[in-house]
Amino acid sequence: MDGLNRRDFVGLTGMGLLGAQLLGTAATGQGEGPHALPPLPYAVEALEPHYDRETVTLHHDKHHAGYVRGLNAAEAKLADALQSGDFSAAKELCKALAFHGSGHLLHSLFWVNMRPGGGGEPTGSLAAGIAKSFGSFAGFKGLLLAAANSVEGSGWGILAHRSLDDRLVVLQAEKHENLTQWGVAPILALDVWEHAYYLKYQNRRAEWTQAFMDHLVNWENVSANLEAVRG
Repeated sequence: MDGLNRRDFVGLTGMGLLGAQLLGTAATGQGEGPHALPPLPYAVEALEPHYDRETVTLHHDKHHAGYVRGLNAAEAKLADALQSGDFSAAKELCKALAFHGSGHLLHSLFWVNMRPGGGGEPTGSLAAGIAKSFGSFAGFKGLLLAAANSVEGSGWGILAHRSLDDRLVVLQAEKHENLTQWGVAPILALDVWEHAYYLKYQNRRAEWTQAFMDHLVNWENVSANLEAVRG
């Protein structure tokens, strides 16, 4: 693979094994580049009534696919720059790689972070990590919802693992790549771009984020993600 290969991309995101798992399906190739849209792990109507099939279809097949195409295009241009030695477009390329690469990675996480009949509370080491880092599950949930609901414009509410001190952190992301913290690996991503919820919830973002936490989040997947990034 020219440009950033899958190992390099995973390394740059700080996601280690989890990144490899998420991008393993997506890196099979699709004609215009090495990255492909990963299939949904459930039927498009499976998350009803909390996440409608029209939004899931549009979100996955159009918006996420757009980030895959953008990442492929950026990496193709990077390969050309490396071949020619002309790096005059380096700023544009770095911006495109960050935006589309982060968009692809976070969406790949977002889909598997949900399941039919989700919600409730986590158990095991994830529950212990939440208690250690936030004091209680209620405190964590309140913080994540507040962070997601207060994103300026488009972005994400994110639960991530920080390897520096083996703690969990709640972060906002504006767009896909802004306001991150170096050295963290996202394990739960709550999408609050308008395209993620507007058909069903219109401008009621707080209703969407509450539905995600109460009825959709797949704590088994988030727990597995935590174990993967801990190594």
